[in-house]
Amino acid sequence: MHPPRRSPAPAPNRRRVIAAAGAFGTAALLTACGGGTGKRPGGDAKAWRFKDDRGTTAASDTTPKTIVAYIGAAAALHDFGIECTGVFGPTKLRNGEPDVQAAGIDVDKVTVIGNAWGQFSIEKYAGLQPDLLVSTMNDAPTLWYVPEESAKKITSLAPSVGILTAKGSLTHVIGRFAALAESLGADPRAPKVTAAKKRFEAASETLRKAARAAKSRGGIKVMAISAQEPLLYVGNPADFTDLRHYQSLGVEFVTPARTTKSGFFEELAWENADTYDADLILVDRRTGNLQPADLKKSKPTWAKLPAVRAGQVVSWSNEARFSHAGYAPLMEQLAAALDKSEKTDPAEKAA
Repeated sequence: MHPPRRSPAPAPNRRRVIAAAGAFGTAALLTACGGGTGKRPGGDAKAWRFKDDRGTTAASDTTPKTIVAYIGAAAALHDFGIECTGVFGPTKLRNGEPDVQAAGIDVDKVTVIGNAWGQFSIEKYAGLQPDLLVSTMNDAPTLWYVPEESAKKITSLAPSVGILTAKGSLTHVIGRFAALAESLGADPRAPKVTAAKKRFEAASETLRKAARAAKSRGGIKVMAISAQEPLLYVGNPADFTDLRHYQSLGVEFVTPARTTKSGFFEELAWENADTYDADLILVDRRTGNLQPADLKKSKPTWAKLPAVRAGQVVSWSNEARFSHAGYAPLMEQLAAALDKSEKTDPAEKAA
């Protein structure tokens, strides 16, 4: 089960840890962002270093090979050409199938040292003889999914890198993962990588055009939500890296009036699900959250919402991996949904 990062979910200290998510720059930008040096394809081994978003420089005598990462970070590195040996965070479902956050990673080929919040086997981690630990951060210097009570011991076993995903632009965060991957030996000019970047750029433009067209039809209001059994959570677009990017392209979002102390979401009882008028609803698709089919059966107030009645509901991957390959299809999906959506009439809410 997920803790409430960029969407709430039952977990220890749930309210305390609610937090948000998170172009690619030029070579100069990546250097300015703190890239490192390392072993390049065909080059000789040499000392490696990388300055992370805590302001800490991770260093070793040679380029790290045995890398253990939070599953979202591992998925991003995979897209840039770097494979991790071990992962932690939501990786496998109970039936052994990949969790949605595993993305393109072969979950049967990595060592899972923790599959849920609070799980991190130090014994398994040490047994891998790791060269590097990588995780994302909502707030520096806390590494996501690394248990705070054992973080000091864990980080003493190998150099660590934290990438801040909640504060910067989407393109900046993607650039940070690109820079880390390049420092670890990935080829930024690999066909797969350059093709993904082109698709990302094209998808951004497609979404911009779809948003412009939606505005000409009277404006399509989009509401991003996370649905759980006790409460409905309405996302504040300003607090989410992906939603801020979509908003910068012209997408109009519902902005909740009162978020929690930690920000990111307003909590609503299900009887107040119609507090905000929305024409298109994005539903958190991560494991542990109720999906549209479940909501129609179990939450009468959900079924009455105009956007739901109009069939204008799509999934929200609000913890997608930070890579061009990760976000291009999400923007294409949102653009297609905007193109198909019509303005709804709040007065048509079912009694």
